[in-house]
Amino acid sequence: MAQNGSNSTVKLLGTWSSPFALRGRVALHLKSAEYEYIEEADVLNSKSDLLLKSNPIHKKVPVLIHGDVSICESLNIVEYVDESWPSKPSILPSDFKDRAAARFWAHFVDGNISVSLYITAVEYVYNVVNMVQCFESIDAAAGAKDETGRMTAAGSLIECLAARDFFGGQNIGYVDIACGAILGPLSVIEAFSAHEAVKPYMPTVAEFIEFAKQKFNV
Repeated sequence: MAQNGSNSTVKLLGTWSSPFALRGRVALHLKSAEYEYIEEADVLNSKSDLLLKSNPIHKKVPVLIHGDVSICESLNIVEYVDESWPSKPSILPSDFKDRAAARFWAHFVDGNISVSLYITAVEYVYNVVNMVQCFESIDAAAGAKDETGRMTAAGSLIECLAARDFFGGQNIGYVDIACGAILGPLSVIEAFSAHEAVKPYMPTVAEFIEFAKQKFNV
């Protein structure tokens, strides 16, 4: 196990349908880290004692357990993995200005892609072929007041993401993991979904839609 000065066991608590748990799995895979993945089989209706103990505040997945340390919240987990396993590839940019920008966009996506937009975007791509335009549509999506506005914004966001391979150039990086895990099941984001660090863990579009509707009762 390539990690900083420790033989501590590593466990990741997640559930198959969680895009946030997917972030942790991709980060660990990129670092070739050995870990035990523990599936929370029915996280909507019951939570294991281990989950409640390791994340007593939010009581949700994902949680990374590294020895006697528990790391909660998916973006925190990705950064922790990048720093604890210093082997290549690096997930966060090496330049401090680029790192700050990557953190900004990752948190911006988390704060502005609402549940309704997420489900709308998934269903839009699942049923329709043509898209519209640009990443600024996250702003429009956050402020959309009706279904038509959400549809247009979702199409614009997805087309923008589909227009490039990865935000960091040739390799998956922090922003790719943050955005791709949320919107990755959409078939247009082919570079992310087809990557060997992502493909084994990515649920189907239909599975994502069904889980999201149950979780958020929409």
